Amino acid sequence: MARIDKYDPISGGFRAPLAADWAGPLATPVGVGLDANGRVVPGAGSTGVLAVVVVDGQLSPTGDRTNNKFAGDPVDCMTDGEIVDCTGLAAGTVQNSAADGTVSAAAGTRVGHTVEAQRLVVRVAR
Repeated sequence: MARIDKYDPISGGFRAPLAADWAGPLATPVGVGLDANGRVVPGAGSTGVLAVVVVDGQLSPTGDRTNNKFAGDPVDCMTDGEIVDCTGLAAGTVQNSAADGTVSAAAGTRVGHTVEAQRLVVRVAR
């Protein structure tokens, strides 16, 4: 499960509410944008990809909100920082977000690069 390792809360990103419920955990971060109401959506939204989000919550069988991300919940959208424990990424490659939010070495909006295969250094470029 991907998790945030380094993040400066003052200059490393921004907070915004989610447009819809998100389930996790996910193995890699998700590229996100904002919709017309200023809420976080996976992929480009109406703004294009602005940041990445780590979805580290998991839906419990009882519907407990403790580890979930729900519509309206504020989330940290990372523009500058480091994420570790990623899977499916290759070491020493530029990582991009596709319009649907998938982070990979394929074409899209540059979101950073990997040092090791499991560590993504986030530097979102527009």
